[in-house]
Amino acid sequence: MYILGIESSCDDTAAAVVRDGRELASSCIATSADEQNLYGGVVPEIASRRHIEHISGVCGRALREAGIGMQDIDAVAATFAPGLIGAVLVGLNFAKGLAYAAQKPLVPVHHLRGHIAALYLTYPQLKPPFLCLVASGGHSHIVMVRDYVRFEVLGRTVDDAAGEAFDKVARTLGLGYPGGPLVSREAQKGDPAAYRLPTPKVEGRYNVSFSGLKTAVLNVVNQAKMKGEAVSTPDMCASFEHKITDILAEKLLLAARDHGAKKICVAGGVAANTKLRETLQAGADKLSAQLYLPLPALCGDNAAMIAAQGYYELQNGNTAGLDLNGLPTLGIDYEPAALRDGALRDKE
Repeated sequence: MYILGIESSCDDTAAAVVRDGRELASSCIATSADEQNLYGGVVPEIASRRHIEHISGVCGRALREAGIGMQDIDAVAATFAPGLIGAVLVGLNFAKGLAYAAQKPLVPVHHLRGHIAALYLTYPQLKPPFLCLVASGGHSHIVMVRDYVRFEVLGRTVDDAAGEAFDKVARTLGLGYPGGPLVSREAQKGDPAAYRLPTPKVEGRYNVSFSGLKTAVLNVVNQAKMKGEAVSTPDMCASFEHKITDILAEKLLLAARDHGAKKICVAGGVAANTKLRETLQAGADKLSAQLYLPLPALCGDNAAMIAAQGYYELQNGNTAGLDLNGLPTLGIDYEPAALRDGALRDKE
């Protein structure tokens, strides 16, 4: 069964074809990251315009690279939530038109469910249940994946997401956008013990908070400027990366111990961070648990993950009509029945 996936929730316009939820046939991405870098982060209006320009081309290229046509596609899956709403609607509405014209089922996919499904493309043998950290530019969740379409949120960020914190620290240090890879590159040259950064306290056993950590970096930089002192960018990056990855690893491993999880997974853009991978591997080894990490190419936003999750949503009868609306916020644990009944509203 071939699923065409479409993703446009932020600044990447993506399309991909996946067979049976596990086999990648093609994956194409057009990004506006270089343009967004001019403004220090994503400008939603620019992202939406670029999606409009690229969406048809990337879909056509995905089909050509897969060596099939729309007549061979069994369903069209598209991100419908959460994300920048203007950006989401570009991909979703294009998917609606494509599904209608080709008389194929339209499958709505939650963006975070898609990130988790990227693991199925990396590990064809992986099956739920398992514990997963989903950390990206807009989200940081610890999720118990009960099965392919049932998710239980154990913990989450109460303010900034991990990827968002990376972006803001990178901007504070004048590194550019996207911040994660740039901070990590500088961190390799720095001393993680050079700056003492706080560990934010938060209610909820598995919850995290990164707003205070980001602010602490900003305060150190501003105070140094007022005193005419220099801040070592490599040292600050190393100190920040060490702190944020330790927080994420501590909470995920705590949840794994509490729930006896022997399959520990990480998904989302922050899953590409080498320091986080190393820290979690050491922790998983101590718990005699298996750690599953997506291929770096599948960590960031892509449509292959949407197509993979779309396969399992379709298998469970989770399709939608042309009246499907995009949502800027929605919990990963939403009930598909509520979506079909039109009862869903924005929520996190």
